[in-house]
Amino acid sequence: MNLDRSRFLYERSQRVISGGVNSNVRLSESPHPLFFESATGSSIKDVDGNEYIDYVLGQGPMIFGHSPQFLLKTVANASEKGQLFAGQHELEIQVAELVQRIVPCAELVRFASSGTEVVQAALRVARAFTARDLIVKFEGHYHGWTDGVFFNTVAEPETSGPAGEPYSVPMSYGMPKTEAANVIALPWNDIHALEKVFSDNGEKIAAVITEPVMCNTNCVLPKDGYLNALQRICEANGTLLIFDEVITGFRLAPGGAQEYFGVTPDLATYAKAMAGGYPLSMLAGRRDVMAMIGRGEVMHGGTANGNVMSMAAGKAALERITDPRIKTNEKLRKSGKLLIDGLKRLNEKYELGMLVQGPGEVFAVSFTGGKEVVDYRTHSKYADMSRYTRFVAEMMKRGIRLTSRGVWFVSEAHSEEDIEATLSAAKEALLLNPELLGLKTIDLSKPANKTTRLF
Repeated sequence: MNLDRSRFLYERSQRVISGGVNSNVRLSESPHPLFFESATGSSIKDVDGNEYIDYVLGQGPMIFGHSPQFLLKTVANASEKGQLFAGQHELEIQVAELVQRIVPCAELVRFASSGTEVVQAALRVARAFTARDLIVKFEGHYHGWTDGVFFNTVAEPETSGPAGEPYSVPMSYGMPKTEAANVIALPWNDIHALEKVFSDNGEKIAAVITEPVMCNTNCVLPKDGYLNALQRICEANGTLLIFDEVITGFRLAPGGAQEYFGVTPDLATYAKAMAGGYPLSMLAGRRDVMAMIGRGEVMHGGTANGNVMSMAAGKAALERITDPRIKTNEKLRKSGKLLIDGLKRLNEKYELGMLVQGPGEVFAVSFTGGKEVVDYRTHSKYADMSRYTRFVAEMMKRGIRLTSRGVWFVSEAHSEEDIEATLSAAKEALLLNPELLGLKTIDLSKPANKTTRLF
């Protein structure tokens, strides 16, 4: 595969852009951060002319595929009327009304541009409403890169304390040491650990924030009753439950994970699929909590909030997702299931020790030697990331683009032919590389080699 032009641009980029990229996520692409020139449907093309079936999908937002005409036309038409008014326009109300009809917790909403922003707003309003400071979050979960919550996303278990009571480990240099005092990190899917923390600190905990599916680490589903238990414990202690639906929102169902699992949080954050690739995010939640923002007691601002293009994209995206004739979520589920079933057949036939898990609309692949992954520490112990990295590189050579961390996103645009080509490429990549077939012994009693990454 020729990547000469991409390599040249990356070297040029490093002279003017720190690290050569504008998000540290992109540093982990193999063999180096690539440069792309166009993308349509399920396909993306790099500057060297290589074309890939894309399961990165902008890290999740491209729920309809790349460059869907209905969105491009809608945004182009809207932008002719203006871009930023520093004032209100009717599209904001229309999108909020759509959200209110389909998202269970959405009594009031606020719009912004990124998931990180609305998580920050959620934590601030939760602390204001409860008059408490402590936030509980979970190992392996990612809620943006702000100082107040960027803890224990990829912390080394050997240095982050006991499994039931981890230390709060910052994920970046430059984070004030004082921030750790306000964050309690816990293992996910362990209700006993949560009950103990609330027994010790219940009157001090403002909020529990969680990905309802642990998408950022191996796409781990909650155990039966786990989300209900989170809700029950929070309610009993006057603590707010926050669902980070930046990935699950509008992807698992029109109403997101809260519709999918039948559990309604107090607050929820959204981005990614909400506008099909345009920068739009949202905080939604209980009227009495969200009203603190509207009364000016809690500050939330942003020059680009509610901009015309993003709101037009959001309206068009939500109308399509809720259109019973199109059945967006059903299409995603079907494509995801075909991929999952096909990969599981390969795994069984060649005894790969591959774990494929997740709801389908988004799922994860890892090499665990057949071991189950139920939380961050079991992923860290069993998932051989060096083997997965090799798999990603071999798939790229065969025209399949995957994320470096194991999560696969599907879109409306992925066809059965795409899925067949993907499974064929996976089979070839495995058969031609003995180490991917697991013919080298993996010592599962030791932590696997990992690629450190900042999400």
